[in-house]
Amino acid sequence: MFERLQQKWKVSGSGLVLILCTFAIGGSVTGYTARKIIAQLPVERGGLWMLIYILLLTLIWPLAVIVISIPFGQFGFFRNYLQRIWRKLTVSSSQLTDTYPKSLSSIKDQSPLITHIAIFASGAGTNAQKIIDSFRLHPSIKVSLIVSNKPGSGVLQIAGKENIPSLLIGKERFSAGDAYVNELKQRHIDFIVLAGFLWKIPSLLIKAFPQAIINIHPALLPAYGGKGMYGHKVHEAVIAAGEKESGITVHYVDEIYDHGQIIFQASCPVSITDTPVTLAQKIHQLEHEHFSKVIETLLIK
Repeated sequence: MFERLQQKWKVSGSGLVLILCTFAIGGSVTGYTARKIIAQLPVERGGLWMLIYILLLTLIWPLAVIVISIPFGQFGFFRNYLQRIWRKLTVSSSQLTDTYPKSLSSIKDQSPLITHIAIFASGAGTNAQKIIDSFRLHPSIKVSLIVSNKPGSGVLQIAGKENIPSLLIGKERFSAGDAYVNELKQRHIDFIVLAGFLWKIPSLLIKAFPQAIINIHPALLPAYGGKGMYGHKVHEAVIAAGEKESGITVHYVDEIYDHGQIIFQASCPVSITDTPVTLAQKIHQLEHEHFSKVIETLLIK
């Protein structure tokens, strides 16, 4: 049960404990406060009393868990959790009141059952294209945004071709400013996938998307990771060290390069005739074969 909750909410074990504590304490505070308020009202126990009590619980609970989540360090989780509940309520309401919606796709795109992905990439975007293709007709996962730090990059051209919204980001604002968190939240992004994105992810963005940012690295971490280890530099280092195998690592992102919890690895042999180019081809094959499957496994509850 607890493992399923941890996967569903995409949090660490300690984070799950803090979230459950917040739920428990928030519920107790809500019930206590509601009873204190209703005791001051001239209402006898009965149908009306119960109706008022339920209304008070509904109004007090969100405020209680938000306040309690702050000292527990779970404010970001509960803010997103309550936003999701609100979106579910508003989408359901709009579907009931709008007898003639503009299109079925507009309802589908707003559905709270859909997980919206933002793909961050700096280069040609071959992995991004594979992910887009994999989830093109998926009932509950949608690539909703392409983010790049390079004007004219191949991945931005893919976004245009696929009619997917894109966001070009600047170094100063991303690393030392607001990290574009508001833009991502306004677009209802739930999950971030780094697919060849070369900038370090700032802590502000990591806190805004706890356990919801993953990266793919072209080697078997913890070996051949860290600052400056990307693309052909990784393959050159692997071959120079005489390694017999290399591969890919999908991992959660934290404040340190290539350091977060490992989610999945796949390997391939490195032959004595391999060059950085031929090894890159093997690695790309592994990326295209496995990355989308790993994403789907993480997001399907």
